[in-house]
Amino acid sequence: MQITGAVLERCGAPAPWADSRPLTVGPLELDPPGPGELRVRIEAAGLCHSDLSVVDGNRVRPTPMLLGHEAAGIVEAVGDSVPADAGIAVGTRVVMTFLPRCGRCAECATDGRLPCSVGSAANAVGELVGGVRRLHRDGADVHHHLGVSAFATHAVVSATSVVPVPDDVPADVAALLGCAVLTGGGAVLNAGRPATGEAVAVVGLGGVGMAALLVAAALGHEVIGIDTVPTKLDLARELGARALTPAEALDTGARAPVVVEAAGNARAFETAYALTAPGGTTVTVGLPGPDARASISPLSLTAEARTVVGSYLGSAVPSRDIPRYVELWRAGRLPLERLVSARIGLDELPRALDRLAAGEELRQLITFDERTPA
Repeated sequence: MQITGAVLERCGAPAPWADSRPLTVGPLELDPPGPGELRVRIEAAGLCHSDLSVVDGNRVRPTPMLLGHEAAGIVEAVGDSVPADAGIAVGTRVVMTFLPRCGRCAECATDGRLPCSVGSAANAVGELVGGVRRLHRDGADVHHHLGVSAFATHAVVSATSVVPVPDDVPADVAALLGCAVLTGGGAVLNAGRPATGEAVAVVGLGGVGMAALLVAAALGHEVIGIDTVPTKLDLARELGARALTPAEALDTGARAPVVVEAAGNARAFETAYALTAPGGTTVTVGLPGPDARASISPLSLTAEARTVVGSYLGSAVPSRDIPRYVELWRAGRLPLERLVSARIGLDELPRALDRLAAGEELRQLITFDERTPA
């Protein structure tokens, strides 16, 4: 079938992207789903720093690539060999997650601590699990982004890349569960594991960091939100957190037993480590450039019994964790709607990338309706 999508033509185009225009929005051909695959009509897709890092060249991917890795949509077709007990049928709303989990490799047996090796290998080369590409343009293949490629009207994905959610979960909320909440919330829930009554600090209040703040608050923890952008600090206060700039946090001696770094740069990591209390855990989920380097004191690791944990996708098992976040949302304890800072169309992506890079946005959602050409 013919779809409309946003294809990244090259990595490393200079900002502002509204001028350099590395993305082309136009028609593509989408194959039917093969064995173990689904075709999903995309309802909402979030723009994340992981998309930005491919555009700016910090994380080089094969191009041309149809971007987008955080989304929700409705299943329109189910290929052969999708297990009947997966809870997936035509008409099911699904959350799309950017790391397929085969459930069979040694890494999948680590309860989320390590990324699935099968899914990671497919993601690295722009394929779906199974070694196929279902996207084409002008007779040539187009690469998939992290098994999802959600900046389009439709996607074919592996069933191992989705988690079904009930109909009462709106598409805007469901989309955020696939990356921002899994990553930020999982940094608290799975990697940091604060004890009852322990405070949690979050350095970097973008979409992932603010999701970590929301989940920590939903679980009953005192939260300190740290950023340099006044509007983000204001929102953190509205959500019940103590909000500080990095300088204020360091100058006032603020400390927490669990500190999540979600900014994706070396300076933020150093700040998060400095704000971690003796005996505490620093969790890093940000993805800085491959050449970034940070400096910490090895002595403090030993003398203060510190722990530093790297957490990819929030050390999540999506099929286990997403239902828990849904229940917190249903109970009114996890107001994920507050993460949405703007709704945009596909043609607005270049300017949206510029706003994201400037720190002006949390989650900009690309939304689709019957007027979007397919």
